[in-house]
Amino acid sequence: MRKKILIVEDEDVLISLYEEELKAEGYDVVTARNGKEAIAKFEEKEPDLVTLDIVMPVMDGMETLGRMLRKGRKIPIILHTSYPHYKDDFMSWAADAFVVKSSDLTELKEKIRDLLKEGDPLTV
Repeated sequence: MRKKILIVEDEDVLISLYEEELKAEGYDVVTARNGKEAIAKFEEKEPDLVTLDIVMPVMDGMETLGRMLRKGRKIPIILHTSYPHYKDDFMSWAADAFVVKSSDLTELKEKIRDLLKEGDPLTV
C-alpha cells in the first residue's frame, strides 16, 4: 500500500515541485495551502506523514503543528521552511524532523523515507 504524504505549503510553484518529486518516489500526495486547510485534510485524509511549512497565511505552521499534535495520532511531521532560525524555537522541537528548504530535495526525501520506515514494521 502506498504511503500518503500531506504537503502543507502556500507557494504554488513549490507545491507542484514537491508533488511531482514525491509522486515519482511512489507516494500518494495530498496538498494544503495553509494551516486551517491542513488540519481539515489531516483529519479527513489520514496521511502517513506531513511536511509542514512554517510561514503561511491564515494559520502558521507552528500553530498547525500544535493542533496536529493535540489530535493524539502519532503521524511523523517534518517542518520544512526557508527560515533556519525556527530550529531554535522550542515548539519546533516537537516535530519529528526539521529541513531547510532547498531546490535539491535529497534531504527532504531521505527524512521522509527514514520516518516512514520507522513507523512501518513490514519495511526492511
